[in-house]
Amino acid sequence: MSDKEVVKEYSNGEVTVVWKPGSCIHSTICWKKATGLPTVFQPSTKPWIKLEGATSQEIRNQVDKCPSGALSYRLNEEKPEVLVSNVVETLPNGPLLVYGNITVKHSGHEESKVSKVTAFCRCGASSNKPYCDGTHVKINFSD
Repeated sequence: MSDKEVVKEYSNGEVTVVWKPGSCIHSTICWKKATGLPTVFQPSTKPWIKLEGATSQEIRNQVDKCPSGALSYRLNEEKPEVLVSNVVETLPNGPLLVYGNITVKHSGHEESKVSKVTAFCRCGASSNKPYCDGTHVKINFSD
């Protein structure tokens, strides 16, 4: 894991969508036609997030479905959300999701602070350990 996490922000004036590519597990929920918002999330183009493709409420509703927390948002007139409780969820055949503000202690005494939702690898094949990178889908991991 690098010392600095990549974070990209996209704003339409009302809402700012925050994308952390290192946290993405590539679930495709954001852009697939049946489950997503393909007018906003277009992974084959750059930039891949085009907020003019939907209303701010539609964007917020879609971002709330992101299972890894790689996508989040904030209303431009609000301060970023602070979570005070922690919840751990095991996704079937997928990562371990931790909701809340946590500190991850890495080997070598490095620490990183993460918030909202963090996806941890359970399959053992991630190239971004301890975080999930979506490899569980490629190797047909099942629990």
